Amino acid sequence: MLKFLLLEVFVAFLLPSALIAAPYEDEVRMLPGLPQKPSFRQYSGYLAATKSRRLHYWFVESVNNPKKDPVAVWLNGGPGCSSLFGLLGENGPFRVREDGVTLETNPFSWNNVANVLYIESPAGVGFSYASDKNYVTDDDLTSLENYAAMRDFLRKFPEYQDNELFITGESYGGIYVPMLSVLLMEDPSVNLKGFAVGNGVSNDEMLGSSIIYFAYYHGLIGTTEWNSLLKQCCGGSENRCNFVRTAQYSKACEDEVLKVQAVTDGGSFDRYNLYGPCAYGVGSHQYNHDSMINWAFRSLPGQSKSRDSKWQRPLAEHSCNNNTAVTTYLNLPEVRLALHIPAQVQKWLNCVSDGEYQEGWYTKIYNDTTPFYKKLFSGGIRGILYNGDVDMACNFLGDEWFADSLGRPVTEERRMWHYRDEKGLKQVAGFVKTFDILTYLTVRGSGHMVPTDRPRPALHVITNLVKNTPF
Repeated sequence: MLKFLLLEVFVAFLLPSALIAAPYEDEVRMLPGLPQKPSFRQYSGYLAATKSRRLHYWFVESVNNPKKDPVAVWLNGGPGCSSLFGLLGENGPFRVREDGVTLETNPFSWNNVANVLYIESPAGVGFSYASDKNYVTDDDLTSLENYAAMRDFLRKFPEYQDNELFITGESYGGIYVPMLSVLLMEDPSVNLKGFAVGNGVSNDEMLGSSIIYFAYYHGLIGTTEWNSLLKQCCGGSENRCNFVRTAQYSKACEDEVLKVQAVTDGGSFDRYNLYGPCAYGVGSHQYNHDSMINWAFRSLPGQSKSRDSKWQRPLAEHSCNNNTAVTTYLNLPEVRLALHIPAQVQKWLNCVSDGEYQEGWYTKIYNDTTPFYKKLFSGGIRGILYNGDVDMACNFLGDEWFADSLGRPVTEERRMWHYRDEKGLKQVAGFVKTFDILTYLTVRGSGHMVPTDRPRPALHVITNLVKNTPF
């Protein structure tokens, strides 16, 4: 199977590409809703992933020195969520206003320090498509197709071949980013220097167990419930109890864990930001992706059928987060035209739910990304793991456990890190722990989407990554 996939990618490389004409044809000369033309160039078009699959990209050049500044790739997660939300709702140069028609500039855009490439992956997500309508994929195939798309990008834009390259992403990007980074590291023609993962899926078991601690110490469950969890799952001790693994063998423990899941994922809270309001009120939604507890349960052998639940379906078209403005904007005919989206390509959705194409269209293969990190570190590729500290989808504690588990030498113990606010005053941004080639940090007061919730510290993070400066 792997040989077949590699052949598909190789064939995609051989597809004709207009080395000079393609970027010209892809240039976005007029973007609807902008009050004035931006000072930088931007491009939107398609990259060949296989013979039949095309991944949509949107590339914004740096506002400073595009020829010398690094290239940063951004991948949203899901799996099945579009990186264009990252551009228009998180770290891109524009934000969509509430009217869904006009744009405003984002002073904390990551193209202040880098040329930024947003790729909608895998095929079927956003404006990306498969001409044969076959959207079945998995972690391995997605990484190969992302790699093929990157090679196609560098053929379209050969002037960026030698620029330093950084791969970044969030959430299920915790799978995409290290896997793609390994493939690029092994390509001697690519100048990969580093990567960053925000609130990432790193190790299902650690994230699944740590959310129980998160729930208790954030007041979501009481002392009675906590003591019952400790009794049924931990032998009465709370010293780094593995709730997920114990629940595999104990029905009593499983029952207690699922009670916590009902609180964290039941629709009463925004699991992407514990302290954020639900845009459409409590009980108006469930999540259209599994919780980390479900993923963690299914990663273990011999799990019960009760753990092997179907992906939760939305009760209404809206979740706690209101993405209506971005969705409205990207589906405007004049916007699709400006972005060079063919008429036959599907309507843009922020996230594709399981069943949009067919049941089980995406297969999750990897429950632990440790092997990819170890390969990257052995190749001298530096990384940053950052977490908003009020996210329940991929919580900070589980990712900190993961960072510690990689076994890298600690060069500086956990301490506060800072940024300057709009008045120039020094403020606490969060906490940082530094290893020899890895940095782990939290972003205070942020949920799952750090560039949305805390844009100024988020820009600080990407700046330190590309400039290789300490926090």
